[in-house]
Amino acid sequence: MTTVYLMRHSKTLNVDNKNNKDNFQIQNEKNILSIEGEKIAKENLNSSLFDNIDAIYTSNYTRAIATAKYAAERNALSLNIQDDLGERKFGITSWNELPSDFERQQLLDENFKIGTGESQKEVRDRMYNAIMKIVKENVNQKILIVSHATAIMFLLKKWCKIDLINEELNYTFKNKNIFKGYLNYCETFKLEFDEKNNLVNIENIKLN
Repeated sequence: MTTVYLMRHSKTLNVDNKNNKDNFQIQNEKNILSIEGEKIAKENLNSSLFDNIDAIYTSNYTRAIATAKYAAERNALSLNIQDDLGERKFGITSWNELPSDFERQQLLDENFKIGTGESQKEVRDRMYNAIMKIVKENVNQKILIVSHATAIMFLLKKWCKIDLINEELNYTFKNKNIFKGYLNYCETFKLEFDEKNNLVNIENIKLN
């Protein structure tokens, strides 16, 4: 059995980027954890659940790396940085360009995107391919992957049944509720793959 702990990064710092000359995508990738976010990450990754991790993978975003570093230190491991584990790309130059109904449009139409941004399907396929490659390279290992809320939610649609209940998404796997609504900081899912790399179980891990 190969076990993957798929975690959302911790809480970021609110930053005024009006005078930042980096493009919007780079600004998003560079967002750092807040002091509270560092505390949340340290507390969650201090769980014995993350003892004896064999490999740690994270997106190239600063907030994901900063979250994963606590598990790396705990297990004396290096981080494997993979761009394909990154958050959805919006394809905009400022938040003002994002339509107010963007999230709903992208939810209802898996091919909807803006400019050079990514669609729901593109994010899901990117994440799926990246994670399955990791699984195949780490058979029967215990793996931590730190990624992002939307990227994880789109990925889970690969395996889960999705229902819209009271304007909130409800995810189920094999008739078992996985989660409803939106991911909290450091929210974690345990994914178990059999010897043929088929996903056989998903569990929403409550760390606190």
